[in-house]
Amino acid sequence: MTDITADLLAEARKLDQADPLAHHLSAFADAPGVVAYLDGNSLGRPLRDLPEKAAAFIRDDWGTRLIRSWDEQWMALPMSLGDRIGAIALGAAKGQTVVADSTSVMLYKLMRAAMAARPGRSEIVIEAGNFPTDRFIAAGVANETGATLRWVEPDPISGVSAEQVAAAVSERTALVALSHVDYRSGSLAQMPEITAVVKDAGGLMLWDLCHSVGVVPVQLDEWGVDMAVGCTYKYLNGGPGSPAFGYLRAEHHGAVTQPIHGWWGAADIFAMGPEYAPVAGIRQLLSGTPPVLSMLAMQGMLDLIEAEGITALRAKSITLTDFAIRAYDALLAPLGVRLLSPREASRRGGHVTIGHDSFQEVTKRLWADGVIPDFRFPDGIRLGLSPLSTSHEETLRGVIAVRDALQS
Repeated sequence: MTDITADLLAEARKLDQADPLAHHLSAFADAPGVVAYLDGNSLGRPLRDLPEKAAAFIRDDWGTRLIRSWDEQWMALPMSLGDRIGAIALGAAKGQTVVADSTSVMLYKLMRAAMAARPGRSEIVIEAGNFPTDRFIAAGVANETGATLRWVEPDPISGVSAEQVAAAVSERTALVALSHVDYRSGSLAQMPEITAVVKDAGGLMLWDLCHSVGVVPVQLDEWGVDMAVGCTYKYLNGGPGSPAFGYLRAEHHGAVTQPIHGWWGAADIFAMGPEYAPVAGIRQLLSGTPPVLSMLAMQGMLDLIEAEGITALRAKSITLTDFAIRAYDALLAPLGVRLLSPREASRRGGHVTIGHDSFQEVTKRLWADGVIPDFRFPDGIRLGLSPLSTSHEETLRGVIAVRDALQS
């Protein structure tokens, strides 16, 4: 072990000893053969007690109460769980957040509804480097409505700015759709400032929170956000395919109508009437029967986040990503690896991205050796550091493994 590596290891252990959230590391299930899991920004780890909770659900809620559980608890679950996410992670008052569908479907519902709510406006503003689903859905909605896509092309590391959005919006803008945290670089957008710019122009603001919910505090109500969508399988640890959530500001209820008119969004679910009449509240964002079983895993993680507070998770996230960058500077920069994330913690979300031409092959070796980051085309490795399940020493093990794979 070199002096540099030894010094970093000593620093990592010191940080872990001082970490007020360290006791939660044991709450997550063991992963035999995994040396370092650095992909919590893509799929969060399951909690250790999830098998018992799933067994109780199958035995009691489903197996014993059977269809009675719909009346007893499941009918309200999309809204009650949405309210929990809103209160714990979104800065949203009750009745504005609902859990349902996939991120793609929820994005479509809100984008399409936004266009209908701004008649006479013909442009959707979106970042050229946004996640493919966001861009694809926006293009489809533009095609359906005859709208034009107006692209913002920011620096790939620092991300979109309020000034760039101000230059793109006009009296033609119906909707601006952006990601709060860039899925590649981890850059953190200026949500309050950008939202204010869009509202001043008379457009509706939709934020994709997939890479920020559960790790970066937001205040949707206070900042005037109109709409938001996020997934629950990253920092909320809901498991593969767990449903998305949608936020619709209370002032838009009744004025904004989502386009997929299913029975769960009707004013009277069981009336079975001849025509669709939407319910007045947030339940209107629902269409079909909600995936109750897929809502189970995230509830334990919400308990942990609520107990500690999102501010504490953000503080731990910053120490993790700051330390990852210091380890990068010492061990990877001399090997020609590029830093593809902002250095300033205030401009960065919960992951750090590094780049090298050989990283696609390096990632395959890392996975084979039990070190699990993820690769993003064309040459980036993302180090996703989930605050409650990742230690500083584990972070260092991952960076050392990247160095070793490059050197060999």
